Amino acid sequence: MTDTPLMTMADIVRARAHDDAPALKADGRTWTYREWVQCCADRAALWDAMRDPARPPHIGVLLDNVAEFTMWLGAAALTGATVVGINPTRRGEQLAHDVRHTECQLLVTESSWLDLFDDLDSGVPASHLLDTDHPSYAAAVSRHAGAAVPTVSVQPSTQFLLLFTSGTSGTPKAVICSQGRLAGVSHAMIGVVTLTAADVTYISMPLFHSNALFTGWAPSVLAGACVALRRKFSASEFINDVRRYNATYFNYVGKPLAYVVATPPRPDDLDNPLVRGFGNEANDADLVAFAERFGCRLIDGYGQSETGASIVRVPNMPPGSLGMAAPSVVVLDPDTGLECPRARFDEGGRLLNAEEAIGEIVNTAQSTFEGYWNNPEAEAERLRNGAYWTGDLAYRDDAGFFYFAGRTADWIRVDGENFAAAPVERVLARFPGVVLGAVYGVPDPVAGDRAMAALQLNDGVEFDPAAFAEFLAQQSELGPKWVPTFVRVVAQLPLTQTNKVLKRELVTQRWDGDDPVWMRAADGSYRRFDDDDRASLIAAFAAHGRQAVIER
Repeated sequence: MTDTPLMTMADIVRARAHDDAPALKADGRTWTYREWVQCCADRAALWDAMRDPARPPHIGVLLDNVAEFTMWLGAAALTGATVVGINPTRRGEQLAHDVRHTECQLLVTESSWLDLFDDLDSGVPASHLLDTDHPSYAAAVSRHAGAAVPTVSVQPSTQFLLLFTSGTSGTPKAVICSQGRLAGVSHAMIGVVTLTAADVTYISMPLFHSNALFTGWAPSVLAGACVALRRKFSASEFINDVRRYNATYFNYVGKPLAYVVATPPRPDDLDNPLVRGFGNEANDADLVAFAERFGCRLIDGYGQSETGASIVRVPNMPPGSLGMAAPSVVVLDPDTGLECPRARFDEGGRLLNAEEAIGEIVNTAQSTFEGYWNNPEAEAERLRNGAYWTGDLAYRDDAGFFYFAGRTADWIRVDGENFAAAPVERVLARFPGVVLGAVYGVPDPVAGDRAMAALQLNDGVEFDPAAFAEFLAQQSELGPKWVPTFVRVVAQLPLTQTNKVLKRELVTQRWDGDDPVWMRAADGSYRRFDDDDRASLIAAFAAHGRQAVIER
């Protein structure tokens, strides 16, 4: 049934109404597609009874990866409504703003998240705040049990999702996704990962994020594959879940491969049903280690929730590269709008012309980006001069391969030299014992920045400053200005729900906090940063009239 693309998500859901194959495994239960579509229809009828037709048909969903989440996705698809994925890591006024900004008139949540809304003005009345764990919710749904599957006319352009960006370096924005766009992405994904009705898709990435929906849930429904849900990602339980569900395919985003690879290896790791996985933002070492350890083919690419530009991995690509892209995807200087010169490297692989080679990844052709909800300023930042500007930095080699250089907020300027964080992070990832590393700029007492690194190590590994200094000295591709002045060792890096590092938190904390920090000396060695060092540093800022920089 997937030879011809279906045009809407409503078509895709309705096409499963008489399918008795397994559709969903979650919460200790299994639903067939026939049962699941009926559950979607029941909730669609409940929504129709509660909705205000004079307001945008927006349904906020704040749930873990549970069956109810997928049923409300199906209900929205069938009725032409919009699901707003609410991020549970947001708190207080930020959370209330997300709900108000997207004009949710119904909010579906569960008891574990209910108290987040105490004393908050979310704009949703108590009567429209549905707690899926409360008996009143089951009663409300049961009143519509057996409802007919809606046949209302839904167009490809009908808005289906509002998905907040990760907000790793700024305020999250609500990305618009239409029914037609998600249907098209789903059809493309089936071709990329050869998904069939015989597959079981394991989803532990959060369903409020585009990765789980675009690469996991929606393609699986289109293909007729069974979806197996885990409430929240767990590295230690990953392979146990895969075996329990007999999962053949999984999706990932951010750093989960690193966390799984960091778990103690077992002699039976290869004894599992996984065939392939798809995701992005994994590093080369983790891709190789994961594939070898679990006997699974991985496809890692570059993309965003906006789907404005994509870069794909190809055979025999250079280490550290993102891959290749269509001719319309280029690296431009954001100031001049001209294409950046290709990267030059020395014999050791060090980037020699970072300032001129690094620019923004831009799609100069028509993109599938459909805008941000009620945010024309952010849209204007993305769509300029007929092109889609991703906000991500990269450089290209002479062969045309792209190399990720961080976000536009990841520029660091040390002693007059601008460089990006991502190439430094790729080096630090090779230091023995590192699970994850993040590099960012902190203020220099005189001018500009100093590079700082936060390292999360494997359990039981102690940071060895002498070994670290020796390691850095041996990395020929590491520019002299790129070497971190400060190194913070953390038990856990601050992450979004999609396992992306929240660098803005690290930038705010700088060298303060309870985590141990080491400072680089003039001879290249590292020593513990103590109270005397902090006092001297603050005095240096004062001496150069830069107190305001560290008081913000």
